[in-house]
Amino acid sequence: MTLLAHDRYVDEIAHQVQQLRAVVTSGADLTATVPTCPDWTLEQLVLHMGGALRWSGTLVRTRAQENIPDKQVARGDGPEVAGDAAALDAWLAEAGELVVDALREAGPDAKVWGWAGVQTSGFWARRMTHEIVIHRADATLAAGMPYEVAHGIAADAIDEWLEIVEYVQRTNPHQAAEELRGSGRSLHLHATDAPPGLNAEWLVELTEDGIAWRRGHEKATVALRGPLTSVLLAFYRRLPLDSPELEIVGERELLEFWLERASFG
Repeated sequence: MTLLAHDRYVDEIAHQVQQLRAVVTSGADLTATVPTCPDWTLEQLVLHMGGALRWSGTLVRTRAQENIPDKQVARGDGPEVAGDAAALDAWLAEAGELVVDALREAGPDAKVWGWAGVQTSGFWARRMTHEIVIHRADATLAAGMPYEVAHGIAADAIDEWLEIVEYVQRTNPHQAAEELRGSGRSLHLHATDAPPGLNAEWLVELTEDGIAWRRGHEKATVALRGPLTSVLLAFYRRLPLDSPELEIVGERELLEFWLERASFG
């Protein structure tokens, strides 16, 4: 699968940090429960995201060849003042600058430890792009704010999610992964608002050897159709399947089966 350019990922991280900061400074209740991550408040979600940015930025900046524990990441646990939107915003801005600067300086090919078989700084540019794309959606849901993401980024996020599911199924099999095997069952994702030149359709096949997927328009056991952002969020279990902008054609039970078992990624 063709990746986006390294600079495109880094630019998107910077953009998403700005967008997430806008949620923090919007006056939203930082103690509100995040509907899609009910174990977190909005503040805890932002702390998680900012900590992930600082951690990955530290990995890239130091060219780490093994994991760095969270406790060794400078200021990774948040600002000194809890519950303060201004302090949280400043801390998040600093986290964004750290990872963006580290990724720009490293370029895509620097050797850096990674957990999914790709040991380069480019892995972290892509991973942090989609980490913050999805968690910003969580934040906007908690704050009651609108959400949208660029089509090319959304499509690549679906690609990456499928690659992660495939990787985990291949290298760390457990019951949920094993149940995503079989033959004759398939899922089709179809973005109805893709711009010209963007192939925003996917076929996911459940085979005896594991999942197999490719982009393209093909018939499947079940199809999920809708605007690309909505398809992305539904596929990440951030949007209910009954949302009016989505359409399901075929065996809904298979789509639900997939969503329940692919969350291990």
